[in-house]
Amino acid sequence: MGNRGMEELIPLVNRLQDAFSAIGQTCDLDLPQIAVVGGQSAGKSSVLENFVGRDFLPRGSGIVTRRPLVLQLISSASEHAEFLHSKGKKFTDFDDVRREIKAETDRVTGTNKGISSIPINLRICSPNVLNLTLIDLPGITKVPVGDQPPDIEYQIRDMIMQFICRDNCLILAVTPANMDLANSDALKLAKDVDPQGHRTIGVITKLDLMDKGTDVRDVLENRLLPLRRGYVGVVNRSQKDIEGKKDINAALAAERRFFKSHPAYRHMADCMGTLYLQRLLNQQLTNHIRDTLPALRSRLQGQLLSLDKEAEEYKCLNPDDPSRKTKALMQLIQHFGLDFEKRIEGSGDQVDTVELSGGAKINRIFHERFPFELVKMEFDEKELRREISYAIKNIHGIRTGLFTPDMAFEAIVKKQIVKLKGPCLKCVDMVIQELINTVHQCTSKLESFPKLREETERIVTTHIRERESQAKDQVLLSLEIQLSYINTNHEDFIGFAKESHPLSVFLTPDLSPLTLAPQVIRKGWLTINNISLIKGGAKEYWFMLTAESLSWFKDDEEKEKKYMLPLDNLKVRDIEKGFMSSKHVFAIFNTEQRNVYKDYRHLELACDTQDEVDSWKASLLRAGVYPEKTTVDGEGSAQAESFSMDPQLERQVETIRNLVDSYMSIVYKSIRDLMPKTIMHLVINNVEEFIHSELLAQLYSSGDQYSLMDESPEQALRREEVLRTHTALKEALNIITDISTSTISTPLPPPVDNSWLHSGSLQRRYLSPPLSVQDVFIITPPHPVVLVPKKHPAPPAPSLPICLEAPAPPDSNSIDTTNTISRPKRVPPSVPR
Repeated sequence: MGNRGMEELIPLVNRLQDAFSAIGQTCDLDLPQIAVVGGQSAGKSSVLENFVGRDFLPRGSGIVTRRPLVLQLISSASEHAEFLHSKGKKFTDFDDVRREIKAETDRVTGTNKGISSIPINLRICSPNVLNLTLIDLPGITKVPVGDQPPDIEYQIRDMIMQFICRDNCLILAVTPANMDLANSDALKLAKDVDPQGHRTIGVITKLDLMDKGTDVRDVLENRLLPLRRGYVGVVNRSQKDIEGKKDINAALAAERRFFKSHPAYRHMADCMGTLYLQRLLNQQLTNHIRDTLPALRSRLQGQLLSLDKEAEEYKCLNPDDPSRKTKALMQLIQHFGLDFEKRIEGSGDQVDTVELSGGAKINRIFHERFPFELVKMEFDEKELRREISYAIKNIHGIRTGLFTPDMAFEAIVKKQIVKLKGPCLKCVDMVIQELINTVHQCTSKLESFPKLREETERIVTTHIRERESQAKDQVLLSLEIQLSYINTNHEDFIGFAKESHPLSVFLTPDLSPLTLAPQVIRKGWLTINNISLIKGGAKEYWFMLTAESLSWFKDDEEKEKKYMLPLDNLKVRDIEKGFMSSKHVFAIFNTEQRNVYKDYRHLELACDTQDEVDSWKASLLRAGVYPEKTTVDGEGSAQAESFSMDPQLERQVETIRNLVDSYMSIVYKSIRDLMPKTIMHLVINNVEEFIHSELLAQLYSSGDQYSLMDESPEQALRREEVLRTHTALKEALNIITDISTSTISTPLPPPVDNSWLHSGSLQRRYLSPPLSVQDVFIITPPHPVVLVPKKHPAPPAPSLPICLEAPAPPDSNSIDTTNTISRPKRVPPSVPR
């Protein structure tokens, strides 16, 4: 390989890539592509070959590169080449690579100078290259030959633009030394896509073919037609050298001697030649790598920080140390107990924002689900009155009673109390299930030790089931206690008296009654679902529920009230979810068949989840709006006909009905208060105490405690992976630090005046000897003549340039002097400079 700069850069990148491979990631350096752009036979392929260090491209006169060649260099242990169009076939002889490129070009474009934009993809694997992409593009030509299309110039231009317009592409603008630089199409194309010159490097070839006495010193010194990154002169192998198999290293030595011996270039020989161009490109790659390192370092530091705590735990853990196992077991059970307590009692850390769980869900069961279940089994009015009448008649027997019997009241009350068993036991079941779910969530942190997790769940769940049985026995006992004695002397047993108004009434200082505003029970968004499309369709409103009414507003600012619905005679019914609807719906209706809202008999309200529906039902229940009870049609009327209600019996039924209602409200209140206390004492508090005081002892007594701490295969792999990744991340960060300190970033040169690329006003060849002070260039029309002093090779355009009339163009038989310079003429000294 002839690329020494590449050989210096390869070890740095290889070290970085090895470090990333150790952590299972790719080193995303995204090295830039290098595209070689220039005119036909400008020496592009030779520049590319010198950069790669291999002689593998077709050579010849005229247009040789007729398809783009996308060359992928891949760092590999062995050296070979592969083509995308012949996968699996490896080339080790680069003469065969040259022949394959020529054959593939002819296959698509033919043998008569045709071109194609379909690229040839060549991959060269070698231990002496970086992962780079080099692109050899067809030379820019203007006149079609052979089978080339008439618009050959525009096709090649579009082909080149597809590659060089990418921001990640370095452009080598190749121009022969024996042509006008201002006419360089390569520089013009580069300027179009890179106006600031950040990624364009000028390359001047064929310096050895210039006429004797001429040179491009001013161009190479970046004084004439300057570029931001300047120009580099190279001397390629001639066609004779290539045919004679002249070695690339020998050609580089000859190039070095040329620059050292040439009088115009010897002072800048160290900044010329293929080797300097390689170093320049390698420096750009180094700059790119250094610019990429901060992002890589930040990413690695973030990963290292996330693994620090876990890696420290694993470093201190010896899976085979019995004392370490015992300590780890105690710590894990202690953490399990604390986690369970936090989930039940609530805490500020690790708050679940997705759904209710643990203590919050149990609280909802106590105060929403359980009261709702009680109301769902509320007695039906007609059925209750029928039962009361049967009880009164059966107690009187054959006699006609004159007074209301107490036994009928007790019989009806006890029957209603027995019905409470179902909701109470269901409440216990729901709490127990939530406790088991909480235990399962807490043991998920023990998944590294599957035996310990399984045994912990078994012991705690078994204890919860034992407490469940005791809690249910206590609940049934509480109901038996209620049945054992009907306390009609209870202070809240009002008998016939009923509150005249649901609001509390107080006296003001002047003894006038003061009615308090109704308490707000709930607020939230609901959608009124059954409004027709003609009237606007379903729409969301802000609802406010109080003890007296249900109101809704335009928004939650509660400034524009849309409607207020009194709660008298209202009930709630369920509505099935529609096939295409994502909402959950319930309805409010009037038991007296009156319109609820405008001309609607019922009001359909929709929520996003079923939990919201249940919560609103529970809130409506607190406000006295009960669910609808479904009865079998005809059953009540058939039984109602079997007996007649005389006025005396009707008064007795009404009396007992009011007494039952009053007493059952006392029972409901007592049960709603007693159930949470019973479950908390017998189940939840007891389970917490069991976990803190007895769980560890039962784990030790269950068998070999050391086997409980056996790691799962997945955990063992996880531990090894974390420790390996942690070490590799540290190593990668150290390598990045080494690269940052061992490489130097070259700053981008300052901007230059490259307006010449827009105007194209200067066209010159260095074919004449140096001019005297009064020499001027006479340029053919339409360009003006500009005075150029001898020692100012890069003249700025004067504010008032002196233009001399150019001589008339020669006849058609004379030599064409377009874009050429005639011999200088003397200008009288009186002419201002």
